[in-house]
Amino acid sequence: MSDLEGKVALITGGASGIGLATTRALLEAGAGVLVADVQEPPGDLEASFVTADVRHQEDWARVIETAERELGGLDYAHLNAGIALGESDITAIPDDDVERILDVNVDGVVLGARAVIPAMRARGGGAIVATASLAGLLAFAPDPLYTLTKHAVVGLVRALAEPLRADGITVNAVCPGITDTPILSGEARDALRGAGFPMIPPSDIAAAVLACFAGQESGEAWVCQHGRPPVAYAFRGVPGPADHERPPTGLGDPDATT
Repeated sequence: MSDLEGKVALITGGASGIGLATTRALLEAGAGVLVADVQEPPGDLEASFVTADVRHQEDWARVIETAERELGGLDYAHLNAGIALGESDITAIPDDDVERILDVNVDGVVLGARAVIPAMRARGGGAIVATASLAGLLAFAPDPLYTLTKHAVVGLVRALAEPLRADGITVNAVCPGITDTPILSGEARDALRGAGFPMIPPSDIAAAVLACFAGQESGEAWVCQHGRPPVAYAFRGVPGPADHERPPTGLGDPDATT
């Protein structure tokens, strides 16, 4: 029997791309799945579905109510919904687009975590995986606002790990390189293919998400690159104050080097 047999998972942005691949992998592993998206998933997908916009708190209340009513509760959540802008000139981005990418990519994960944690506590534990990006670990100049939002996701995941430990809830981020999903415009996808750049199949990222659900690690950012197994990113210690006792956890490592 799979470790996921009989478990219940929520996938935001589950109608396409990485979310859809994760939904299919979970269903194959025997889990019950609720897809929350602004668009309907493919008709052949044997998952529950609720129309929801991750930017709106009232939609999150409806998502949790649907999971509990139709599937009996919630064990796992893949907070995956996200958008990109593809604009390197921050002064050229309309105000509405600035607000939209922050709302979807950051608020959507914050509101999602706040909604799913109580449901998981009621089940005695669970696992949360947020879709970040390599842009959450390095400076991705072609889309600085996307980069900002994914750094925020990674930071939130790392900071939540310890507070959620006592609840038996793990929280991790997957950080894919360039993946063949609808977030890539047709022009960008064609250019990458023309240059022979290897794009990651969404199913590979789905496998990393399921491994996080089944594992015990928490607070990790899992780098996913084409042709490589996922690996937890090794964050370097931050130098602490000079000539001072070791600071509290998370406030710097006096033994670290730059």
